[in-house]
Amino acid sequence: MAHVPVPGEHSPASPASSDPVDTHCPYCSLQCGMALRPVPPGGEPGDRPGGEPGDRPADGPGDGPGGRPVGVEVVERTAFPVNRGALCGKGRTAPAVLSSRVRLTEPLVRRPDTGRLEPATWEEALDRIAEGLESTRRAYGPDAVGVFGGGGLTNEKAYALGKFARVVLGTSQIDYNGRFCMSSAAAAHQRAFGLDRGLPFPLADVARTGCVVLVGSNLAETMPPALRYLTELKEAGGRLIVVDPRRTRTAEQADLHLAPRPGTDLALALGLLHLVVAEGRVDEEFVERRTSGWPEARAAAMAHWPELVERITGVPVPELRKAVTMFCDAESSMVLTARGPEQQSKGTDTVGAWINLCLATGRAGRPLSGYGCLTGQGNGQGGREHGQKADQLPGYRKLDDPAARAHVAAVWGVEPDDLPGPGRSAYELLDALGRDVRALLLMGSNPLVSAPRAAHVESRLRSLDFLAVADVVLSETAALADVVLPVAQWAEETGTMTNLEGRVLLRRAALTPPPGVRTDLWVLSGLAARLGWEKGFPTDAEEVFEELRRASAGGPADYSGITYRRIAEEDGVFWPCPESAERDGPEGADSVSPAHSTPAESGSSADSVSPADSEPADSVSPADSIPADSRTASPHPHPGTPRLFLDRFATDDGRARFAPVSHRPAAEEPDAEYPVLLTTGRVLAQYQSGAQTRRVGELNEAAPGPYVQLHPLLAERLGVDEGAPIAVVSRRGRAVASARISRDIRPDTVFMPFHWAGPGRANTVTNPALDPVSRMPEFKVCAVRLEPAEG
Repeated sequence: MAHVPVPGEHSPASPASSDPVDTHCPYCSLQCGMALRPVPPGGEPGDRPGGEPGDRPADGPGDGPGGRPVGVEVVERTAFPVNRGALCGKGRTAPAVLSSRVRLTEPLVRRPDTGRLEPATWEEALDRIAEGLESTRRAYGPDAVGVFGGGGLTNEKAYALGKFARVVLGTSQIDYNGRFCMSSAAAAHQRAFGLDRGLPFPLADVARTGCVVLVGSNLAETMPPALRYLTELKEAGGRLIVVDPRRTRTAEQADLHLAPRPGTDLALALGLLHLVVAEGRVDEEFVERRTSGWPEARAAAMAHWPELVERITGVPVPELRKAVTMFCDAESSMVLTARGPEQQSKGTDTVGAWINLCLATGRAGRPLSGYGCLTGQGNGQGGREHGQKADQLPGYRKLDDPAARAHVAAVWGVEPDDLPGPGRSAYELLDALGRDVRALLLMGSNPLVSAPRAAHVESRLRSLDFLAVADVVLSETAALADVVLPVAQWAEETGTMTNLEGRVLLRRAALTPPPGVRTDLWVLSGLAARLGWEKGFPTDAEEVFEELRRASAGGPADYSGITYRRIAEEDGVFWPCPESAERDGPEGADSVSPAHSTPAESGSSADSVSPADSEPADSVSPADSIPADSRTASPHPHPGTPRLFLDRFATDDGRARFAPVSHRPAAEEPDAEYPVLLTTGRVLAQYQSGAQTRRVGELNEAAPGPYVQLHPLLAERLGVDEGAPIAVVSRRGRAVASARISRDIRPDTVFMPFHWAGPGRANTVTNPALDPVSRMPEFKVCAVRLEPAEG
């Protein structure tokens, strides 16, 4: 790898105001509410008027807790309904990444004479990128240029990036890392309900239902503030069933823990549905009145009798029966899935089978019941709604729908025929690098660590003619780039995020970025101007959001009735939210029910709404007021839609659709050469590829590096001791980490967290086999062998 210098110290980010600013955590899809209060130069938390002894500080942009030039401290925001002030360690320490010691503070350009990334001016950096993209387009055509986005980008950035790719570059080759997160659940949602929103109800409903089946989620570690909803569920007499091959911190809270063999969640769901039918627990009236496709789905489920399912999954028949009893005896029930069942080569069908269980028992389209997906990334929901996905246009419109193309083209001022068609999915795009795709613009993603078959992806990135990366830190992927752009962070710019509930939130700037840093919107505007589009790419986030509103109007994810002021006053607004209550909802408009909940019922309360004079910031200063045009309300504003499907589903006929699915093996099953199953996941103190959290000392102390969790029986058979280095080898590569021996995992399975690069990179080993519908890679199961490794 070419030498990359550590960026030098620059002037730290400075506070835009001395008052606390309400905003949101930069990490997961909970988007927990927090406030940021600037710390003056040389100050300590609590030094200024208003500092409370209970305030919990976090390192800001200076040198740490003592003597930092300027910083911010995190203050609990107890009125925000999602987390009610609670934060995990990642959220509490998030300002540490604002430090000039760990972030990028000036553009870097790779010099041909040295091969090294060296500081450059913004003018030079943008000129180099524009030339690299344009020369590739001239030589090989527009589809030789690719764009790769991220699930952490704000709605405004995701929208602008998709527009930039399709209008300025004219390329179909755009996708984003959210494809690796919740795409299978999204596809199953669309197939069953006609609309994809992670949760069709607010999180507050989870605590009020009678039974929750949590499939493939270690919520206690991946989004700890949400654990309170499960605690409150149990305190109210509800039951919790956790499905996970490991006994995680979340599984320890369960009334029943089912530990299936990795890759068999589909058979498990079908076996439960078989028992529902056999025990006469089908809600025949609901099935007849509100669904279609039941005979075919029923026949498929009946081919999965309990004893067969036990042989496939390893879950004993009595536990299967107990799960059905708990789920069906409750007056209301929910199934919530996460990456466990979704990151499989049959993830769409697996989620579809769990949806079938909800539909057959009447646990959908009713209060306190239904299926939901626990979206992972910070803007994983909004990021897949507004155009950075390969097959979509803003408003969750389909790129191959002529009416959708006409609507969006009119907003963008181009001809519908000028818009490219659908492109490659994320892994397929990465696999095409250096061949069909010769140049890549990448924003907010680190695929060298996060993509499956990562060594191969690294080789494809290295083979590019040109790579440009915009990021907040010098990630492993950015270190390979020809040009690296330092962009503003969550605390330094304003924009909207959409959390896992479909609640559109306002993240507000509390600091101004360092002098050498620019926003992503500024970057796209500058590149567009250099490529012949001097208009159409504003740098102001609210101006972009106003255009997004128009582009989404009438689409499935209709944001046209949402404004910055409404978001601030209502603690978020749930989509779909047309501009007026007199207007129909999404295309096929009466397919969702907007009227069964008010913002207060959605989990807010009268005393949890931000005061009307708490005005969001523009992209620089939170003290500036919202422009008057954003305050103009419709004569009959739509209330937003906290709860979907209470009257009808979003399909053409208003009926939910069963999926006639059957179990099939994982793409790669164990054999004599690779006899063990590997599954992967996250740990409490790290996040995704670790590009940010690995730069926070407190988090690294809690989770300093990768490990291999294995059962004592497997360790004994291999002669492996606790802490010894062990190699996990698949057909794609080899990862080495220390052994962590535990009875909390099945004897036929090992687990690795995927947050690290280097020898312990778990995704070197994982399988890129794709789901045929969602194009999701099979991160969660592959065949491996274990070998002793050098210390």
